[in-house]
Amino acid sequence: MQLRHTLGAAAGALLLALVVPTSAHAATGDFVYRTSTGHESGLANPRSGVCTNLAGTSAEHPGHSPWNLTNSTATVFLEPDCEGDTFYVMNPGKKLGSRLKLSSVVFS
Repeated sequence: MQLRHTLGAAAGALLLALVVPTSAHAATGDFVYRTSTGHESGLANPRSGVCTNLAGTSAEHPGHSPWNLTNSTATVFLEPDCEGDTFYVMNPGKKLGSRLKLSSVVFS
């Protein structure tokens, strides 16, 4: 009788682990950039699929020099709110120089 309860609990735990969202909804690692004034800033374990306006940046005064140290692809935009035609896709581990300007980012 006790074995049946143990097996039932184990099966329930396995099913719950498959159904409950995990950290797949977050990019693991850091995304680092320079603000419009040149200070280093970043995001730690940013949420996937959510546009983030980067602190210390704007369309008129964008940041630069992004470094994607997360395990997800980052798409950086010149405009806030991940809008506009000027964007760049960064694979994990990619570092770009000061010529790339950005104000917002979204992770896959």
